[in-house]
Amino acid sequence: MEERCTIGKDVKFERIRRITGYLVGTMDKWNDAKKAEERDRVKHGLGQ
Repeated sequence: MEERCTIGKDVKFERIRRITGYLVGTMDKWNDAKKAEERDRVKHGLGQ
């Protein structure tokens, strides 16, 4: 029998961001300061 992780199954997200210590998926509820922090960060991606 093959074991599989079912935690987070079918959870859809574009990306995960870590801003001021919190892991979040969307920025729709962020205040202006948190949006500015995300905008000013160095972006990293796969294959870079």
